[in-house]
Amino acid sequence: MSDTASTSTPVLLLESFDNVRILRLNRPEKKNALSNELVRQLVRAFEEAASDNDVRVVGITGQGGAFSSGADLSEGKPGDAAKGLDGEKDDLGTIGRLVLGIRLACDKPVIAGIDGVAIGAGLALAMCADMRIASSAAILQAGYARAGSSPDAGLSWTLPEAIGHERAMRFLLEQEKLDADAALALGMVGEVADAKGFDTAFLAYCARIAEVAPIASRQTKRLITRAGLPADLESQLRDELAYAIHALTSKDGKEAIRAIFQKRKPVFSGE
Repeated sequence: MSDTASTSTPVLLLESFDNVRILRLNRPEKKNALSNELVRQLVRAFEEAASDNDVRVVGITGQGGAFSSGADLSEGKPGDAAKGLDGEKDDLGTIGRLVLGIRLACDKPVIAGIDGVAIGAGLALAMCADMRIASSAAILQAGYARAGSSPDAGLSWTLPEAIGHERAMRFLLEQEKLDADAALALGMVGEVADAKGFDTAFLAYCARIAEVAPIASRQTKRLITRAGLPADLESQLRDELAYAIHALTSKDGKEAIRAIFQKRKPVFSGE
């Protein structure tokens, strides 16, 4: 579970207790930015949790006071996101398979614990969860428009599903940061817990949901998920990825990324 063969530090930590499987993003030096390897590890971890009868709830959170700062922009090319687990080109992409794995293949409740920043694809990952608890120190931001791109990782589906069309459009394009209370008022999270002792509160909530009869929770997730599915979710995810790659490889996309690293305002040409 490492980003490269040269390091043994795991990028994803797994722990289990009381029928709960906890997945901890473990790249604190990059605020848990989503590397290709980390996404692959998450896909596999959800597959394993879905098939493990001892697991009734899956919790996902981050190490080091951050949930995830989004896609690791320093890693590879934008098109690399369209590679499957075997390294072959895949128009759904590993990130698309992660979305399907969380919402469809895993019929067990998935709970996100958002402590610190959740930006871009990191926020999208949290929104894929069935329920979200934010720490009082949480900061949520779309981030896509700032990078000259449109949302991916299922956010074009999960965000309007949670907060409605206009609120989703405003949040994605106004590029404002939301603190935990604002995210709660908007409907992006269901609960805010004090930053002091947040992990304890998060784990306690996961354990509480794990006490529900497994048949009841799994059937409930299947029904609720089915009720909110787009007509063709896979096509939606493919379009998200194709649009994101197109935007990031455009002149404006490259200018947006340069501006982020140079800490300046971008100058867009529309190309």
